[in-house]
Amino acid sequence: MSNQSHSISHFPPIRKLWKPAVATGAGGTTLIIWFEEIIAFATDFIGVIFLTILGVLICLFDNLIFKSRIPRQDDLKDTSKGVKK
Repeated sequence: MSNQSHSISHFPPIRKLWKPAVATGAGGTTLIIWFEEIIAFATDFIGVIFLTILGVLICLFDNLIFKSRIPRQDDLKDTSKGVKK
C-alpha cells in the first residue's frame, strides 16, 4: 500500500459542471419568481383599471336612468295660482 493520498474522482465532467448547473438553476428560479411578481402586479393594475371603468359606467347609468327624477324648470313654477275651483 502506498501512503500517498490521492483525490479519487470517478466523474470529472460532473465536477467541472456542477457550478454552472447550480448557477443556471438558481437563475432560472429567479426568473420564474420575477415573472410571477410581474404577473401579480399586472393583475392588480388591470383590476384598478377595470374598477375605474366600472365606476364610470355606473355613474353614466345613474345619470341616464334617473335623469327623469330631476325636477325641470316647468315643475318648479307655482301652478296653484291659475287653478280654478
